[in-house]
Amino acid sequence: MKYLLFTRKGVNIKGLYPFTLTRNPQDIMMGMMTNRQRWERTLHLPSFDLEEGGKLPCLHPQIKWQDIKPSDTVYLMQSNLLPTKNLISKIKKLKPGGAIAAADGQILVYLLGEKQLSKEKKMPEPNEVTILHDLLKIEFSWDIFGLNKQMLQYDFEWLTKNKKSEPFDKANKISGVKSVFVEKGAVLKHVIINAEQGPVFISKNALVMEGACLRGPIFIGENAVVKMGAKIYGATTIGPGCTVGGEIKNVVMFGNSNKAHDGYLGDSVIGEWCNLGAGTCNSNLKNTAGNIVVHLQHQKLEAGQKCGVLMGDFSRTAINTSINTGTVMGVSCNVFGGGLTPKHIPSFAWGMSGETIYKQENALRDADNWKKLKNEALSETEKSILRNIYKHIK
Repeated sequence: MKYLLFTRKGVNIKGLYPFTLTRNPQDIMMGMMTNRQRWERTLHLPSFDLEEGGKLPCLHPQIKWQDIKPSDTVYLMQSNLLPTKNLISKIKKLKPGGAIAAADGQILVYLLGEKQLSKEKKMPEPNEVTILHDLLKIEFSWDIFGLNKQMLQYDFEWLTKNKKSEPFDKANKISGVKSVFVEKGAVLKHVIINAEQGPVFISKNALVMEGACLRGPIFIGENAVVKMGAKIYGATTIGPGCTVGGEIKNVVMFGNSNKAHDGYLGDSVIGEWCNLGAGTCNSNLKNTAGNIVVHLQHQKLEAGQKCGVLMGDFSRTAINTSINTGTVMGVSCNVFGGGLTPKHIPSFAWGMSGETIYKQENALRDADNWKKLKNEALSETEKSILRNIYKHIK
């Protein structure tokens, strides 16, 4: 069997907080799909996760090293690695025992054949290593929106190759028509689209309402809703099932989250099943225009000049919440209160300070209620993941 095997070895999991509380790095969405989907489609291979222990959630089939068969052909890949044309070319030229490494020597892709998958079940050193310098990786949470433009371009080329867009209603005003792709079932009328600076992809059954303005590169996911008069700038990803309105710029929204009303959201990442109350706005630039310090658990790191909010799954804000520059919210936060938010709001916070904790069963009940709004329910796996996060709140 030939397949792709993702490993977390060499990945700074804490650097991708809070999103790796509920998923592995390869299941982070950016561009027009998750990184797992991107690599599966690029290499035309199924994927599995290497069983490596630890507290990360297991949402995808895992394989233990000792269970890999010598007859298998395995591409062992670091889970936060993003594809580039040069990297893909080098991967396709690999022979068993060959590997691709970063400039510091860290192995990122290793093709394992029968000789490497011996009965000893010990991974030997590669026979040949190719060093690449033009690699893309998501090493910190702000890389998700920081590298989103490249992934939107990459995914658009892949998803539209040898395909034809659905025809546009004449009521729409579109420039850069060749860079706009609309799937069957998508509805858009009286919409302004400018794709001259980057592509715009509108997925099947998405609804873009009257008066919306889209300036690429942008991805609108399946069953997503863009409300009337929304202003969306690139490079933005609106995941499947999301509902958005107001002003959005350089944002990645994972699936089924809402920013349905007026307010500004920029240079941010919003996890799954989140909700931003009406009038919620975030700051993405300090008044001094200096570098923004982001609190990733026990780390304080500079994220560059622009960084908005990094919001974990199942978190919500009350109406008119003012989100501070470079704010990090954990999982299942219920954020409300006056003034700017603190820089870090821990998982299961009730309010802003984190001093009051969301009661576990109430948090699970409310997460299930939010899923029911979109005709879904909280799964036992999701409950287990949330309970595990709750158990380790500090």
